Amino acid sequence: MAFPRTLPEESTTLPGIANVVAVSSAKGGVGKSTVAVNLALSMVRDGARVGLLDADIYGPSLPVLTGVREEPEVHDGDRIQPLHAHGMALMSMGFLAGPDAPVIWRGPLLAQAVQQFLQQVDWGQLDILLLDMPPGTGDIPLTLTQAVALSGAVVVTTPQSVALQDVERGMAMFDKVDVDILGLVENMSYYLCPHCDERHEIFGHGGGRQTAKRLDIDFLGEIPLDEAIREGGDRGTPTMLAEPDSPRGEAFATIARGVVVALAA
Repeated sequence: MAFPRTLPEESTTLPGIANVVAVSSAKGGVGKSTVAVNLALSMVRDGARVGLLDADIYGPSLPVLTGVREEPEVHDGDRIQPLHAHGMALMSMGFLAGPDAPVIWRGPLLAQAVQQFLQQVDWGQLDILLLDMPPGTGDIPLTLTQAVALSGAVVVTTPQSVALQDVERGMAMFDKVDVDILGLVENMSYYLCPHCDERHEIFGHGGGRQTAKRLDIDFLGEIPLDEAIREGGDRGTPTMLAEPDSPRGEAFATIARGVVVALAA
């Protein structure tokens, strides 16, 4: 996998990290975290050095999706050591707060936590750090776009009109802060019946591709609505670990390679 290895000095505040990419959705419930984890694992399979930051402070999902439950160590007083699993460096509020502890913080504390995850975690040398963003355009997404120079953003949607309308709002935020959109992913795009092989477009179909064309951005691909994807995430063994050569695994791999191509462009 041919990653661009360096960025101009003025464009990053994270030494040793060549590319920082936000995986974003303006609407919750579209499977953004599942997409982020499987894209990261796809890049690892292709030989990349990958970090994954779960930036959803209120609703961290990385511990469940990866099956990692340890607590990070702190060295030299304030240097947080990321957890390492499945070939990736990982960090999440879920590793620090525990599985059942709510995070009841206001905006300034959220911004401070995100800054610490970026600046005080010893990420090491990475080809790419993926930021699993919280949904919406609130404090955390804005803080992240201001705290570090992003190489670009991947936007995740589902085919419904309401989700696609929110996509445009989210893209407007990135436009205002001068972050390039690397492409759009349509999740839960269709359901393929395992008994009859008939394709069902439960939430509609093609809206993501049409939206990408209208907004003049790349359409990175479609991911099916598949029970195995959900079950794998619930078990902590995502598709790209459990079944990387399955059709759903190939869909994630194709999208991950499309992100790399967009970064190198």
